[in-house]
Amino acid sequence: MTGFTEILEEPRFNRRRHPIFLDTPLYRCEALEPDLGCTVSIKLETANPVRSFKARGTEITANLLADNGSRAVVCASAGNLGQALAWSGRGRGLDVTVVASRFATVAKLDRIRALDARLELVDGDHEMARERAAAIARHDGIRLLEDSLDIETCEGAATIGLELVDTAPSFDTVLIALGGGALATGVGHVVKDLAPEVEVICVQPLGAPALTHSWRERRVVTTDSTDTIADGVAGRYPIPAVLDDLLLVADDAVLVQEASIIAGMRILLDHAGLVVEPSAALGIAAILEDRDRFAGRHVVTIVCGSNVDVDAYHRWVGAAPLHRS
Repeated sequence: MTGFTEILEEPRFNRRRHPIFLDTPLYRCEALEPDLGCTVSIKLETANPVRSFKARGTEITANLLADNGSRAVVCASAGNLGQALAWSGRGRGLDVTVVASRFATVAKLDRIRALDARLELVDGDHEMARERAAAIARHDGIRLLEDSLDIETCEGAATIGLELVDTAPSFDTVLIALGGGALATGVGHVVKDLAPEVEVICVQPLGAPALTHSWRERRVVTTDSTDTIADGVAGRYPIPAVLDDLLLVADDAVLVQEASIIAGMRILLDHAGLVVEPSAALGIAAILEDRDRFAGRHVVTIVCGSNVDVDAYHRWVGAAPLHRS
């Protein structure tokens, strides 16, 4: 992704993308700061029709497919990408198929169906869904959209980075949820290109550590299973090309405990009025676990999604103590 910011100036970035997914709120949230011990700004990627940042990329994909006369596309998704692709595809008359684990968050699956996508469920995790989506693409001869590998998903995420450096007051650190890697590499490339003094820190659950271990060891490390409530970042098989990009842009990659993720969700509800899914609380969890590291800094955290099962959310947040040290 060398010259990544130049890619963002191409005409396709300014054509027929729905503006509702751009220029999302970015604001300092002073109410969070007594608990976290640092200046905190939130980049809010949930106030849109699909409640996550993913449509920034699927808008590009769907636009290109429609321009090229393609009528069908398939993806594997833990829920947010599938919902975004269904939304973008529906507006352009595309036939969208989403493959997901039948154990995925029910609310996410219901919204994919509501957006008129064909939903196929597999009896396994996200990695099995990826295999099935690839098989469908080969059999039907249609486009396979691979999150974090296909450039459109990273380009879409990169527009968040552009908005950060264009509109944020001086900040020292950006905390980015790390799953497949599109968000981290997209934002990371832009920040390192335009604001190289800003520290880019990726955050992953301790129960889904494959890409963090890969970054630390500078080689692909896989895991046999995952164990985290943060379903949106629970991958086991990092993509080698994504790791290559991550090694270029990430200053650090950290792992956080489940209790810290839940405490982060609770703090975002209590002090920012935000209902978020676990993946979106990873940045707050990282601060909670290492306040000394962030003390005195201005930290931006990207709140990347709010598609959460209501019953599960109440179980987690209702029982969550504030994580103080």
